[in-house]
Amino acid sequence: MPDDTSYLCALDPPSPSVAILLCTYQGDKFLAEQLDSFLLQTHSNWKVWASDAGSTDDTLAILNNYQQVWGEAKLTILHGPVTGATDNFMSLVYNTDIQADYYAFSDQDDIWEADKLRRAMCMLDRNLEPDYQDTPALYCSRTRYVDAHNHELGLSQLFKRPPSFGNALMQNIAGGNTMVFNDSARQLLLCVEKTTPIVIHDWWVYIVVTGCGGTVCYDRYPSLRYRQHSGNLIGMNSSMSARMIRVRMLLQGEFKEWCEKNIAALQQIRDKLTPRNQQTLDQFVQARQTWMLPRLVQLLWTGIYRQTALGNLGLIVAAVFNKL
Repeated sequence: MPDDTSYLCALDPPSPSVAILLCTYQGDKFLAEQLDSFLLQTHSNWKVWASDAGSTDDTLAILNNYQQVWGEAKLTILHGPVTGATDNFMSLVYNTDIQADYYAFSDQDDIWEADKLRRAMCMLDRNLEPDYQDTPALYCSRTRYVDAHNHELGLSQLFKRPPSFGNALMQNIAGGNTMVFNDSARQLLLCVEKTTPIVIHDWWVYIVVTGCGGTVCYDRYPSLRYRQHSGNLIGMNSSMSARMIRVRMLLQGEFKEWCEKNIAALQQIRDKLTPRNQQTLDQFVQARQTWMLPRLVQLLWTGIYRQTALGNLGLIVAAVFNKL
């Protein structure tokens, strides 16, 4: 249990339902430990929706075994798209058979802390005024890095600047494996066409919730153990090698392509953005289309930022070379 118990609250009966959106692919090595951590949750009103992307190892056998023990009321197995993790997660978001009060993304190889779900829902409940319970709301947290044998390696970066749309346009501080979001946030995600290219599912949720005036609760306490191993799709993002990868992607123009996709998707829900964030989006779009000096000035006016001084220096460099 965490030292900080300020998140504790009395959730009103009936207990809120949680849909755990689990995506799997060749995950037989660590999947069982993750599933076991669901069973240990102090909040028990959850159901797992597992979408497998064509595993050929024992992943499906493990899921089937757990389904036999838990029953289909606790675990449904789906055959998802084989075009990458983001498409697989978004297929669960768009699946209208899945209905709950809250939704939680889950990777296949982490280990959730026992209070993850309850802590998330209590923080969201505490940060929403009684008259604004329909406000889109998102919980995210730090993570505790562990190796393949669950030995601790350290903590993820602590973000100190507040979550906002200006930040979301430039980076994602909300790791998908930590995310819990309410149904109002999910309904916003459904407003974008299924065929719309989404860069990264968790980044997109952070962009949408902040852009539409929602609440983001960033928890300094790590809600899960994020396993680092050779099969990680992303892995630790605070190492020097990870930073160099991001610099290379920036210089090669990949980040600019991502921004273009995010902008195109945001235009579909423009009417749901707050007036201030509509203005921010328009200024960002305009700045990207002009020459260097006014581009720098207009980007400054938008209020976009990253969480660190070094990251903001990178934004300036990227702006100079028109890589945003």
